[in-house]
Amino acid sequence: MDLLTPTYPATHGACYAVFREQDVTYDGHLFVGVSSTGIFCRPGCPAKLPKSENCTFYPTAKRALDAGFRACKRCHPAGGETALIRQLITLVEADPDAKVTQALLATHGIDASTARRQFLNRFGMSFTDYARARRLGRAAKTLAKGGSVLDAQLDAGFDSPSGFRTAYAKIFGTTPAKGNPDPLFIEWVETAMGRMIVITDDDALYLLEFTNRKNMRRQFDRLRKVQARAVLPGRTKITDQIETELKAYFKGELSDFKTPLATSGTEFQQQTWDALQTIPHGQTRSYAQLAEMIGKPAAVRAVASANANNGLALIIPCHRVIAKGGGLGGYAGGLTRKQNLLDLESKSGSA
Repeated sequence: MDLLTPTYPATHGACYAVFREQDVTYDGHLFVGVSSTGIFCRPGCPAKLPKSENCTFYPTAKRALDAGFRACKRCHPAGGETALIRQLITLVEADPDAKVTQALLATHGIDASTARRQFLNRFGMSFTDYARARRLGRAAKTLAKGGSVLDAQLDAGFDSPSGFRTAYAKIFGTTPAKGNPDPLFIEWVETAMGRMIVITDDDALYLLEFTNRKNMRRQFDRLRKVQARAVLPGRTKITDQIETELKAYFKGELSDFKTPLATSGTEFQQQTWDALQTIPHGQTRSYAQLAEMIGKPAAVRAVASANANNGLALIIPCHRVIAKGGGLGGYAGGLTRKQNLLDLESKSGSA
């Protein structure tokens, strides 16, 4: 079950290839604005492929709209997918025990094949598999709180004990038993600077990264290994909290995140991350200054590595660390985004 989105193409040619090959795995993560028509489209659009020199690529539909392009009437790139996915998710959450059938979807005006395709693009699984995963997530919570396997089986909506054990083991990598670890939940949040991955449980935020971040897969796999917990699609109260705070942050109305965090790193990494969080909103420090802040002035390279691997973008503000000479240095989320974040904080900090 692949819950991650594809890496954002690094060049104009690579972006163009996505549309030429109609690679729908990038649907919702890459958009093309066409200067000759003034419209923007999503991958897989049935319209004729535009010339490369007429194309400008954007990570979000909002960026394309802000650039003056209007949404294509054939592929509906400005939110049709998100609206349908939200409708489907609401359908599951409203009645987790309901069996998702084509007839049920039809009563809500949803085409089953469209639902299947869009869910596969977004989550790497079908809508039916998503609904099953959410039920299994409820079962895992029951077991984590000391409930019986039978209670967990009923929470998951399985009539057969063997069927429940097989499905549970496929998702969690272990058979169901009292005390099994509670799962983590992954959600995708749209922001003014691109889509972000949010991983939480009911108590804390474990990962917050832009979906096109360099080495996103490594971050995700490391978290699963360290936590030894399955990651399922879904929301928690922490998801709601960080989404609200992100909206305020990107409006320039928030400089201090209150969402509780769960970090996992070496003692050195933790020292670096703690120091990062003391850099004031709207200010920057060099990598050398950060090394001095933790009392290890010779460890500039190690500090830079820890800086890049904190897994909690914006909250542990690695974007506030720049090169000694004043250059941007590095940023896994992309240097353009880093500059935009610094500009945003500089403006809101002086307001």
